[in-house]
Amino acid sequence: MGMTGMEVYKVLPKTNCKECGFPTCLAFAMQVAAKQRALTDCPRLSDDAREALSDASAPPMKLVRIGPAGEGQFEFGQETVMFRHEEKFHHPPAIAVRIPAAATDAEAAEKMDRINQAVFTRVGEQIAVALAVVEIEGLSPEAAADRATALADGGRAGIVLMGSDPAVQAAAARALADRKPLLYGATEATAEAMIALASETKCPLAVSASSLERLADLTQQAKQGGVEELVLAFDGHRTARVIREITTARRAALKKNFRALGYPALVDVTGDDVGREAVLAATFVAKYAGIVVINGIDGAELIPILTAIQNIYTDPQVPNTVEAKLYEVGDVDEQAPVLFTTNFALTYFSVEGEVERSKVPCYIGVVDTEGLGVLNAYAGDKISAEKVVRTLDALGVAEKVKHRKLIIPGLLPSFRAEIEDTSVWKEVLIGPESATGIPRFLAETWSA
Repeated sequence: MGMTGMEVYKVLPKTNCKECGFPTCLAFAMQVAAKQRALTDCPRLSDDAREALSDASAPPMKLVRIGPAGEGQFEFGQETVMFRHEEKFHHPPAIAVRIPAAATDAEAAEKMDRINQAVFTRVGEQIAVALAVVEIEGLSPEAAADRATALADGGRAGIVLMGSDPAVQAAAARALADRKPLLYGATEATAEAMIALASETKCPLAVSASSLERLADLTQQAKQGGVEELVLAFDGHRTARVIREITTARRAALKKNFRALGYPALVDVTGDDVGREAVLAATFVAKYAGIVVINGIDGAELIPILTAIQNIYTDPQVPNTVEAKLYEVGDVDEQAPVLFTTNFALTYFSVEGEVERSKVPCYIGVVDTEGLGVLNAYAGDKISAEKVVRTLDALGVAEKVKHRKLIIPGLLPSFRAEIEDTSVWKEVLIGPESATGIPRFLAETWSA
């Protein structure tokens, strides 16, 4: 049975030093009890408490970090539930793009540049490729070290070193030890040498084996060898089997507290078929992968995968909303069109994006609908003509424009008469039902 927050609090120094990142020791204790922090994350914990309680208080799944401490460091693992609706998933997985060893230095640098540029904005958030997999298989130790160093120097992404030869891995890992790359390639045959290397360089290690039983043996061996940050590596082309194994490992860790499998997973789905690669990547994003390795770098492949990550790793208990206020899109003036929409983030950013695409500067008034889209808000009585008028008045929209025209969503035509009768907006235009129709509507219909 896990420790309660008060049980954890009793062994803490109670100084409220904030060095753990929390304002009080009690707040930290509650995070430890929720398995979101390890007791050993307290920098002032006594040696006696650390020894007695660190195992009991540790999260069932290990948190693994790739990259040096700071803004660019990638963290994954430390999940607490099997299903998102039970609470939420905490650490979104990374898309890791492979740079093949066979590429020339120029080709490798070009692919790293494309990885650097693989940053997109969706519903107000940045989504991006987080890791670069530098394949060093078949290279000499010197060439591997040079390749890894050059790509790490030229990229923003964390580095995964992919290769099965411990000597080649050693050269590259030692060259990048301060960058804390993930060493990807330990097997049953190379485990001893790779564990020693990971322990020496303090780098996380990805291990693979022929079965979950052997994988558990390898993680135990690695832990005894001084390696704490481990990743379970799988070949994603054995799709059904790997889904079973990852699910079994996660259930064993979270439900049975079986710490030998309490580590995040890496799944390699690299292939020549872009469509298949994207489908497999999205599948393992949904089924517990912490890192998904792919070859592709085109936005047509990346954006659907990154969108799946963004959707799955939102908090299902918290509405995805934007602030209910007046937004200015473009260089607005007193003749700019005025629209309104709801504060559901996907609705707002869809409208904003289409307004930007239209090249017509607009005001967008956002009505608080508790995070519901237009139709759901209407059906749930979260939006009404009266509420729209009241919101626009509170935002002072009429003071910013000379005209008295208001564009309303095409899904709410019944609001037209009431708004015209009860507000300063004497000409209400019924806009398109879908945001995609906004550019054409503004081009053909709008005139101040």
